[in-house]
Amino acid sequence: MTQAHINRIATAVPPYDVHQAFVQFGRSLLVNDNRRSALFDRMVERAEIDHRYSYLSPTAETEHGGTSAVEFYTRRNFPSTAARMKLFEEQAPMLAEIAFRRLDLGAERNRLTHILISCCTGFSAPGLDLEIMSRCDLPGSMERSIIGFMGCYAAINTLKLARHIVRSEPHARVLVLNLELCSLHLKETANLDEILSFLIFGDGCAASIVSADPVGLALDSFRAVLVPDTRDLITWNIGDFGFDMVLSGQVPGAILEALRVGAGEILEGTPVGSIDLWAVHPGGRSILDAVERAFDLRNQALSASRNILRRFGNMSSATVMFVLQTMLRAAAGTRGCAMSFGPGLIAETMLFHGTG
Repeated sequence: MTQAHINRIATAVPPYDVHQAFVQFGRSLLVNDNRRSALFDRMVERAEIDHRYSYLSPTAETEHGGTSAVEFYTRRNFPSTAARMKLFEEQAPMLAEIAFRRLDLGAERNRLTHILISCCTGFSAPGLDLEIMSRCDLPGSMERSIIGFMGCYAAINTLKLARHIVRSEPHARVLVLNLELCSLHLKETANLDEILSFLIFGDGCAASIVSADPVGLALDSFRAVLVPDTRDLITWNIGDFGFDMVLSGQVPGAILEALRVGAGEILEGTPVGSIDLWAVHPGGRSILDAVERAFDLRNQALSASRNILRRFGNMSSATVMFVLQTMLRAAAGTRGCAMSFGPGLIAETMLFHGTG
């Protein structure tokens, strides 16, 4: 059977670092509540995030293009979903083009046969696939698929589909794009859980090539772990004023227990100590802590994931690809496990190995 590999990964984020501005906005929503303000400040400190990026400028200035967040998010007059989707249509293809061009394919772009896109933060038609193909001068004959509204674990599902394509069509060269603009869904709310959920999300895009070329990371197997009775812990619904997220504080505990029970199944009997690389979606510091405890991992095992969280926050489906990028040139024979978590509650997992 043909072995599929991730040959290249390139990543991109928008120009504006908005983390401190978003923190200040969240704090301002609690200005008359000392108890909840103190809890908010404690959670900011514990989040271990220093930077998050957006096309929304945190000031009235937009020297790099984009839109002023000060004007877009006007107190007591937050934008409608339609206004947010209009910005998505403008900004998402720009970010995807930057990530794609960083793959530096040159004439090899003409050999691409498929394009797969994961996204849960925006919709339009004609969609991202055709817009990106036009911007990046890609072959009009490419087969196109969009994996939509699956949340943070969509990148693993996209790689799974790319692997199926390559195994059935060994000549295929699949362009995978994981693209999210989470900052378009900020809420003006007094609900502390909603405020805290947007302490972690940022924007980003990852572009990768999956083919049968034996270079990069070989995709060995995939497994999904559905956690029973957890449907309401993560939800993502379309509302009148952006997409409405519920991210329960029970998520880390549910993940911890599910991974403890399913560890042998996920690793297919491989001892934990034989896994050299852990590419875990950094959905938040507590998520990484839960994975670390579930597998009883050594110190620094999740350092790549923690570093991406600190530098970029949680970029939904794009985030685990940022982590995998740091592992792309792993020494031949190294073994790895990747995993992401999202609505369901489901853990999507992947075993891989480095080919140098």
